[in-house]
Amino acid sequence: MVSSEALRSPRQHGVTKPLSLAGPSRADLLRTEKLNKFLVDAGLYESEEETAKREDVLRRIKQIVVDWVKQLTRLRGYTDKMVEDANAVIYTFGSYRLGVHGPGADIDTLCVGPSYVNRDEDFFFGLHEILTGIEEVTELQPVPDAHVPVMKFKFDGVSIDLLYASIALLVVPDNLDISDVSVLYDVDEPTVRSLNGCRVADQILKHVPNVEHFRTTLRCLKFWAKKRGVYSNVTGFLGGVNWALLVARVCQFYPNAIPSMLVSRFFRVYTQWRWPNPVMLCAQEEEELGFAVWDPRRNPKDRTHLMPIITPAYPCMNSSYNVSTSTLRVMTEQFQFGNRICEAIELNKAQWPALFEPFMFFESYRNYLQVDIVAANTDDLRSWKGWVESRLRQLTLMVERDTLGKLQCHPYPHDYSDPLKQCSHSAFFMGLQRKQGEVILEGQQFDIRGSVDEFRHWVSMYSFWMPGMEISVSHVRRKQIPLYVFPNGQNRTRLPKHASQHPSEEVTRKRKDNGTHVEENEHLKRQRSLSPQNRDSVSPVIVNHSCGIQESDLENDCGNSQIFEAVEPKVGVEIVPGSRAQAAADFGAEDCYEASARRDINSLKKKIREQKPEDYGKLLVSLAMIVFCKSS
Repeated sequence: MVSSEALRSPRQHGVTKPLSLAGPSRADLLRTEKLNKFLVDAGLYESEEETAKREDVLRRIKQIVVDWVKQLTRLRGYTDKMVEDANAVIYTFGSYRLGVHGPGADIDTLCVGPSYVNRDEDFFFGLHEILTGIEEVTELQPVPDAHVPVMKFKFDGVSIDLLYASIALLVVPDNLDISDVSVLYDVDEPTVRSLNGCRVADQILKHVPNVEHFRTTLRCLKFWAKKRGVYSNVTGFLGGVNWALLVARVCQFYPNAIPSMLVSRFFRVYTQWRWPNPVMLCAQEEEELGFAVWDPRRNPKDRTHLMPIITPAYPCMNSSYNVSTSTLRVMTEQFQFGNRICEAIELNKAQWPALFEPFMFFESYRNYLQVDIVAANTDDLRSWKGWVESRLRQLTLMVERDTLGKLQCHPYPHDYSDPLKQCSHSAFFMGLQRKQGEVILEGQQFDIRGSVDEFRHWVSMYSFWMPGMEISVSHVRRKQIPLYVFPNGQNRTRLPKHASQHPSEEVTRKRKDNGTHVEENEHLKRQRSLSPQNRDSVSPVIVNHSCGIQESDLENDCGNSQIFEAVEPKVGVEIVPGSRAQAAADFGAEDCYEASARRDINSLKKKIREQKPEDYGKLLVSLAMIVFCKSS
């Protein structure tokens, strides 16, 4: 229970006063007890044996890097005294440092070394060679060109992400205070980013009113975000530090609240948050070290950030710059879902498991992009997959840009593998839908071949490309999603009509596509039965949104078969780089595309002559779009 003294004279945390000083009621205490039990039963806490193993692994890594620095000190001709004093320090950050890691989670670690041991040659080559020769080290993967350069590997089965920072000291003491701004003197930008992982973690723990309540709430929200498909910084959602900052701010708003209250308040706050107002735990520090800090008043680029979540350590940065219009929309919808469930829990109309129901991604959209990648072996696939996944955010941005924001993307932060493929394979999926409220003209299409070509171009620039690394992108409809993405290889059944009594989002409302219900009438079912379901005949680059039709074969329902079929590839054909005209020619369909475009132009000209003057605007826009697509 919260003490009466704490309620009388609370310490202010954050840049504003708390929203409420209320403590927990008996019902809140009971709900927190049930929440804690749910988290334990869900397996979110590791055993004592696992904890001991992690600590032992960190000690062994510490000894390895100290020996490595001493060896380099000797090779560079320093005195015996310098060799004896040579040292490197290992720090942790991320979920492990915050105390919210679970079984099997990786450990984010930072090695801080002296000024004469550099990152490029000494760390990524010298230490890499040492690690290669250690029996306990497996899956060693250096990523030197990442935004934050990192070496990934497993040590005795424990996943490690190891960063390196060389600071302006000849000898690094074991008691180095990494929170002190002096560690940033005379270092480069990648080093600042490497150091700030630890500095931010320390500041988060410093700025929350109750660390244990913060940890339980964060553990809960991270689990929720993974279940709902919005936990992934690399694909444009939020990663661990982002969720930690959001939770910490809610803890500041409600300093006397306990976890069940904080979870509920989390969704209440961020359902109503007016982005791009930033989330900040403390006032920004102004230091004269010359590093850029997030400031939309001075930096025009910062004004474009959609969901700024600002780190509390100098230099303050926006940790969520990856968020796009589409991913912000998805997260906003999920916050609303969480808020509805928590309201039901507080009214005793639902229980905690309802909050963590997995998001039914493959039942939520009519159209998807499928990104397939293959490699010669599992090691090549691991690095190839990491590279492609880091580029998926760019594909989302390109599609938004090229469709003027009218076509929205939902990249799903999970990969799937086809067990029937003989080569090493992985697939990513992206849901596609038109922007809500957009008026779609009859026969309008979203031609995203140029976006896909550009995406493939960027992906092809992979520095560590190996023979066998290939990628293909295709457009699939919901009914053509491959079975291997579903549990037990079987499609989930369509949601029943009576399911609206269930408390989750997917069952408390009828899904609508283009303003129509998912349930089909008999006429559409008969039409579908006449259309062959050929997985390989689907266009990889054009998404049709015609006539507001439901999940039906668009070419049969709207008379667009010639345009639609004109870009359908033959079996196994990939999307090739080049212009839209080149892509159509590669599919052997340019003549058909031209003919259909001419017919549409003539049809619209006739409509223009027949319509009233007030209708000219929409028809002229349609004509212009067809001419634009033809000329492109």
